[in-house]
Amino acid sequence: MSKEGGGAAMWVAGAGVAAVMMPFVLFIGVSGGEADAGVVGGALNPKHVPPEYLPWVLKAGSLCATITPPVIAAQIEAESAWINYRTSPVGAQGLSQFMPETWAGWGRDDDGNGRIDPFDPGDAIMAQGRYDCALARDVERYKARGIAAGPTLDLALAAYNAGPGAVEKYGGIPPYKETQGYVVAIKSAMAKYTAIADPGGGTVPAGQQMAMPLHGDFPVTSPYGMRVHPVTGVHKLHTGMDFGVPEGRPVLAAKEGTVTFAGWNAAYGNRVIISHGTIGGAQISTTYNHMSALNVATGQQVGVGTVVGLVGSTGYSTGAHLHFEVQQNGQYVNPAPWIGR
Repeated sequence: MSKEGGGAAMWVAGAGVAAVMMPFVLFIGVSGGEADAGVVGGALNPKHVPPEYLPWVLKAGSLCATITPPVIAAQIEAESAWINYRTSPVGAQGLSQFMPETWAGWGRDDDGNGRIDPFDPGDAIMAQGRYDCALARDVERYKARGIAAGPTLDLALAAYNAGPGAVEKYGGIPPYKETQGYVVAIKSAMAKYTAIADPGGGTVPAGQQMAMPLHGDFPVTSPYGMRVHPVTGVHKLHTGMDFGVPEGRPVLAAKEGTVTFAGWNAAYGNRVIISHGTIGGAQISTTYNHMSALNVATGQQVGVGTVVGLVGSTGYSTGAHLHFEVQQNGQYVNPAPWIGR
């Protein structure tokens, strides 16, 4: 426990500074939709995330609106410097540095390997996200009751480090040097994990109207046109193109635009819709479907090549693939000519 506030003790190990978890406190993020001033959030810049952990960071960062992938990544860096199998001097374990008593309440077998283990990255990162969301809701309740004030991110990080009781007692970030430094450190680290929308970040190949929504040359497993749906058995229009792609591969915006939907659809699973404005006198949108995780939020500006999510098999799907669609004035059209296929 902290000498100053009874919260998480800090310990230095390798390149990272890890905060030891105590019961009822963990990592807290910031909502991409909140009005908190000065927060850093949004889409993840995957450059600094070890590839084997990227799918889990994106999934954990999409469990609730408040916790974004950059928050998850910045806190893992601070807790363990991305080094698994690390144990702190007081017994906090794994990438997310769970204390055993906290792990007992929040750990699940998220990676499906038959065990619930804080040293399994998938289990640890997903538990981190769940606990983040729960504590973020607690902080919001404090604010609603008028017993605390300030940006949700700052208060939640302070609650992690010093304990929620300290935030309640002082009505905000407690006057503990350790806690104040922890809040600043996490918010600073979030910057490098946050993608900055840049319309010039990618390019549309010459002679095409859109770029491919994937890196690499993956096969088209089901083209646009009439077919028997593999799940429902109904003969109907297949409204897009299916690419056979392994789960977890990044899905890319085919053209710059504005995200008009990012969320769950019963048939499409995790789905993103991007409006590209008027092209050739028609309103054009693209959709990206069945993803395992989302990396953008509604209202966000994206550039060509922005990672919008990861390939998956959610919704009405029989296996990992990307279902990519183009809409022209609200009607589905064949995507192939738009991406040069």
